[in-house]
Amino acid sequence: MTSPQTLVPEIRFEGFSSAWERHRLSEFANFSRGNGLSWADVQSDGVNECILYGNLYTDYGMIAESVKYRTNLVPSNPAFSQYGDVLIPGSDTTPTGLARATSIEKTGVLLGGDINILRPNGNVNGSCLSLAINANKSELIKLIKGITVRHIHNDDIKDVEVAFPVAKDEQEKLVGVFKKIDYLINLHQRKQNHLKSVKKSMLEKMFPRDGANVPEIRFAGFTNAWEQRKWSNTVDISTDMVDPKTGLYDELPHVAPGNIESFTGRLFDNVKLVKDENLISGKFRFSAGDIIYGKINPQLGKYVFAAFSGLTSADAYVLNAKNGIDQKFLYAVLQTKDFFDYSVSVSKRSGMPKINRDELNAYSFAAPSTAEQAKIGSFLLGIDNLITLHQCKCDKLKEIKNSLLQKMFV
Repeated sequence: MTSPQTLVPEIRFEGFSSAWERHRLSEFANFSRGNGLSWADVQSDGVNECILYGNLYTDYGMIAESVKYRTNLVPSNPAFSQYGDVLIPGSDTTPTGLARATSIEKTGVLLGGDINILRPNGNVNGSCLSLAINANKSELIKLIKGITVRHIHNDDIKDVEVAFPVAKDEQEKLVGVFKKIDYLINLHQRKQNHLKSVKKSMLEKMFPRDGANVPEIRFAGFTNAWEQRKWSNTVDISTDMVDPKTGLYDELPHVAPGNIESFTGRLFDNVKLVKDENLISGKFRFSAGDIIYGKINPQLGKYVFAAFSGLTSADAYVLNAKNGIDQKFLYAVLQTKDFFDYSVSVSKRSGMPKINRDELNAYSFAAPSTAEQAKIGSFLLGIDNLITLHQCKCDKLKEIKNSLLQKMFV
């Protein structure tokens, strides 16, 4: 058993010095389960607020400030929330999906089945208890059962031990810190989602549709009709393949479709240097400003406007615009519904879906003057950069939150 002297966090508010207490969760709270409702029951025009266990997977915040669904169905023996309840999902396909707690600051919300409900006693702030559980999520992970679908049950959670501050005002101060962080995370997420919606709308309205030769929305000063251009005449598909085993490219990053997030053009943080990849087969060389497009499974939408030089997998093409087509405009063309539909339709074959060079060269697209192209391409890429900026801020705030969870809790 941990000695009381060691039950103090690394970072603490001034004025608090007494040791925290470690207890089983069953000593902090009463346990119950949600009851009723499935995704099939949800009705957008319903009148009663509810939370289903799936809502908890997408909300990493400390507090479920708003629910995602409404329903006008009420099951027999329903479970309704009380202010301060702590919710832990009862099943998921991944351990990290289960090992998190969320509190709720609403009374009377219907709680769907497969939710573990912890109702704290009067001396415990529910939001602070959810933080303490999340700071010790490794203890929850140990209790998860199942292979394909993972489960965690109340009877197992009851015996989990967490350290907790005795003073109610210390609990409330801790909650205040993490509420502010969650507010900032949610703020950047909302801005990011808004920008994604704006971009989707602009991609639809800034390119001609349904056989038209002008788009719905244009920049001021442009009135000429768009013209059809052939891919084969306007896009260079690189053949600059090199041997990664020579050592000449060891310090360059290697980008494969698996390093690219679908439909966003962003790279995951799993890009490695050539020397660390143990590469054997030939790779294509790319430079900053080139476009990398994943040719395997085009329905996944793998593309990136390169910000650096490196090597890319033979499962991708390196593209460069020519003959009056702006490079950033070409990158926008890849993201249009017309190109997506075409790439998917021609790649449907037995085995692995893939779009080959001949199929790309057979594609044609509408394009305006180079000046208008440049404005469209820069505008849409600028939205991408803002989306990435907000994503980076979210990621940084989440890192800070995780660090503080470890340092402000025992």
